[in-house]
Amino acid sequence: MGTISAGKRSLDHCPLVRGRKCQLPCGSVPSDPGGPAPPGAFGSWRAAVIPVEFPLMRAVIIINPVAGGRARGLTAADRVGLARRALEQTGTAGEVVLTERRGHARELSVEAVRSGCDVVVAWGGDGTINEVGAGVIASPAALGVVRAGSGNGMARELGIPVDPQAALRVALAGDERLVDAGRFQGRTFFNVAGIGFDAWMAGCFDSLGGERRGLARYTIATFRRGFTYPAAEYLLDVDGERLETRALVLAIANFRQYGGNVIVAPPARPDDGLLDLVAVGPRGAASRLLLVPRLYGGTLHLASGVLVRRARRITVTTAEPAPSHVDGEPMPPAVRIEAEVLPGALRVRVPGGRARL
Repeated sequence: MGTISAGKRSLDHCPLVRGRKCQLPCGSVPSDPGGPAPPGAFGSWRAAVIPVEFPLMRAVIIINPVAGGRARGLTAADRVGLARRALEQTGTAGEVVLTERRGHARELSVEAVRSGCDVVVAWGGDGTINEVGAGVIASPAALGVVRAGSGNGMARELGIPVDPQAALRVALAGDERLVDAGRFQGRTFFNVAGIGFDAWMAGCFDSLGGERRGLARYTIATFRRGFTYPAAEYLLDVDGERLETRALVLAIANFRQYGGNVIVAPPARPDDGLLDLVAVGPRGAASRLLLVPRLYGGTLHLASGVLVRRARRITVTTAEPAPSHVDGEPMPPAVRIEAEVLPGALRVRVPGGRARL
């Protein structure tokens, strides 16, 4: 699967381009409808102001062709077509690239950042977003997101539209927001990392092929094992506070939810410089069932037997190797797990700016 160029004509054939700034207005600059345009990634403009400096954006759109199966009836070719059209409609120079294997999205993202791209767009599920974001982190480039997976926790929290065309407009012409990231066992995460039952579920889900995944399968597997999964003993160091606890789940959250509006850390904020630890203590089958409406209602932290802490650094120690995950991707079991926050490490595109037009 190769690279598909799109949208470069406006750059290559414009005689007014000097480097990456257009020094004079042309037909690509929006006219003023009677007032300043909404501020966004490109700033505000007025048609009467000459000359105008208008940034010419460069983007790479990275598509996971198997994420979400054929969600919304879109084939890989359909997605490529929509991506190329979005580049042209927003006057963005860029490329559309299809991933070929696990880890490929990160490689492509790193390459895009090194080439000087302004925005790198991840079109896929949580795993694709994690890989692309890991390549963008701590760089001047921004991450754009188009939802295609079954969870989409981070995308939901950022208000990214479900419609791919609308999401592409946000990715290429939206506002930018700085959010935190996390480091978990040396891996970058943006949404939620975890130990225990949620990690077991991540491994179960990962064993399914991309075309076989889906919220229904995830829900069925959760209920089959959710009533019998055993709690484990954990020794916690939370910014120096030492705690011993038994838990079914230890979630370490940057954003509030896993995905599918399952809110595991209701107080979490992605821009506060802290990670939220949520430890769900042992309980019987009936009590576990009662947690379901709390997960969907955003009140899990208020349930009895749920420990909540906020910290910059968290260390978890266990007697036996524990399963863990980052953004739904399984990690090797370990007896010592370290997590830390990376404040303001990621620029991400959100609704606003020219995306409103």
